[in-house]
Amino acid sequence: MSGWVSRLMIYDLEEGQAMPVLETGLEIAAPNWVPDGTALIVNGDGSLFWVELDDPELLEIDTGLCVNVNNDHGLSPDGDTLYFTDHSYGGAARIWRMALGVDEADPVEVTAKQPSWFHGISPDGRMICYTAVREGLFGIYTAKADGSGETCIIEGAHRYDGPDFSPCGEWIWFNSDRLGESELWRVRADGSGLERMTEDAMVNWFPHPGPDGQVVYLAYPEGTIGHPSGFQVELRLWTGKDRSVESLVQLTGGQGTMNVPSWSPDGKAFAYVEYAG
Repeated sequence: MSGWVSRLMIYDLEEGQAMPVLETGLEIAAPNWVPDGTALIVNGDGSLFWVELDDPELLEIDTGLCVNVNNDHGLSPDGDTLYFTDHSYGGAARIWRMALGVDEADPVEVTAKQPSWFHGISPDGRMICYTAVREGLFGIYTAKADGSGETCIIEGAHRYDGPDFSPCGEWIWFNSDRLGESELWRVRADGSGLERMTEDAMVNWFPHPGPDGQVVYLAYPEGTIGHPSGFQVELRLWTGKDRSVESLVQLTGGQGTMNVPSWSPDGKAFAYVEYAG
């Protein structure tokens, strides 16, 4: 989206409105909230950036030889470890992790197989969940935090993407077009109990369960193919009460707006990125 402006935003659920944090000509994407609530992490132009909320500016995070980071990244619950997806080596997506706040801490590759795209980590920090392609099939996978013990939770001939753990760690939410248009689903972390969670005309992506059980997600117009950028989209809230859904924000965005977990630690707000031409 050359020539566009990126706006890093925070939506306050109690106030029912969004507030700008930072505006930049760099195409940034996919904010994560750090556990103490003082900063956000975003990516842009192959790098990761730290943004302090009380003095917002893009402070680049040194990721060593990983110089082609995309918008699939996140933090361990204690905030000590940063997970991210990078395309620097042979073009295939690989998941890495690195210690934060440690001088000369080099990233360590997590997944033994590629392509793999990081999306979330369990509340106890012991498991990661991610999207991967194995033998030509998309699937949702889990592994231990060090990448060992890769386990396929669900896979098939259709698209499976955007996995994220529920606050209790029992469920993994994701989006899939297994029955037509992309809808939100959840499955237990052991692969049982598959359940469809939305059924409407919108094309729904990237569900993120919040601390109180609500789920914020990205909704494209009917008929949208994939998850493109620069579209008129909505951020919606699945409330858990009779599976009702509320439209919170209409914006220009899509890919990059909310790919990864972005709830504030107290569950009162979430972060996202919108774009303006």
